[in-house]
Amino acid sequence: MTALSVNGQPVRYHLAAETPLLFALRDVSNLTGTKYGCGTGECGACTVQVDGKAARACRVSIGEVEGTFVTTIEGLSRDRDHPVQQALAAEGAVQCGFCTPGIVMAAAALIGAVPDPSDEQIDAAITHLCRCGVQPRLRRAIRRAARAAGGEDAILAAPPPGIDAADAARAVPALTPIRK
Repeated sequence: MTALSVNGQPVRYHLAAETPLLFALRDVSNLTGTKYGCGTGECGACTVQVDGKAARACRVSIGEVEGTFVTTIEGLSRDRDHPVQQALAAEGAVQCGFCTPGIVMAAAALIGAVPDPSDEQIDAAITHLCRCGVQPRLRRAIRRAARAAGGEDAILAAPPPGIDAADAARAVPALTPIRK
């Protein structure tokens, strides 16, 4: 049994310690915003945050993250108001959306660690493969998100999804807090 925190909630997985974090999140916790792409860590679609740092969930086992705090795209912001989400929408850096959750999680981790990242830091942190070609807009969006996170810019690009937290918890049982 592996115990950790997922999106602020304590979780115990009754799975082999070698189980990829991606499979535990998607198949057991029903947190499907974290995508399965290549399975080798190259594409970045499975990126989550482990203790605030970007990690490829397909390459990390649940045993390796025992006792940590894992944040998925579902836990980053319930109403899409995180500066990275807003900036990606405002700058048109979202196309099909498959790789977007991983990019958002990596960019949010970058901005959390480096409040005003350089182009080189952005390029080093965002190595995701996007077949839709949003890469040219990513730098601009991430710089804008950094300004918004620092209070220098206001972005209101993406409307909330129109579902409240209680409805989300009913639709996705993994979002329901564990009662003691």
